[in-house]
Amino acid sequence: MKTERILNRKNIQIENLTHLFYSSIPMLNLSEVKVGTKIEFEGDPYDVVYREHSKIGRGGAVLRTKIKNLRTGNVVSHTFQGSETLKEADLSRNNAQYLYREDNAYYFMDEKTYEQFSIGKDQLGDSSKFLKEGTSVNILVFKGEPVNIDLPIKIDLKVVEAPPALRGNTADGGTKQVKVETGQSISVPLFIKEGDIIKINTRDAKYVERV
Repeated sequence: MKTERILNRKNIQIENLTHLFYSSIPMLNLSEVKVGTKIEFEGDPYDVVYREHSKIGRGGAVLRTKIKNLRTGNVVSHTFQGSETLKEADLSRNNAQYLYREDNAYYFMDEKTYEQFSIGKDQLGDSSKFLKEGTSVNILVFKGEPVNIDLPIKIDLKVVEAPPALRGNTADGGTKQVKVETGQSISVPLFIKEGDIIKINTRDAKYVERV
């Protein structure tokens, strides 16, 4: 009986700690959900990549979203009703360095523990287009599992292929397509040439400036 009472007491303590842990995770109203917000939905971490908040007469507000599963890379559409609250994903962020790619796996090293791990191309999505060896990133960790990365908002990359601008047309404000060292094509002003270092916004894949 004494052993049973001790076990019951320990179970209650564990339940209380679990309740305290989950109750400390912020809950979000629909108006607080923005593009880039990380939420937990159906047990998985998601990144909000599109949102449209609107009111429908007396029926209240709805939030139409497109959310990306950080574990799988799949993007789904979902409409949340006005009375719903969403749980912010409990993600920790570790500093890591991108090492290399092998087939569809991208390998990173935790800068604190020096542990190496991989994340699939489907999970990374567009982020993979801007990774070069040595890039420092934030690794998103969900329940002890590295699930995705946060790139710096702006990153410098070298132009490796660029068509020449025709004489006299550089003042027209036109653009052209160039290829950067990661293999990604970017629209840039006509004066950009092969060998230039350009700054790119990784959120929308747009040219910012020549470095």
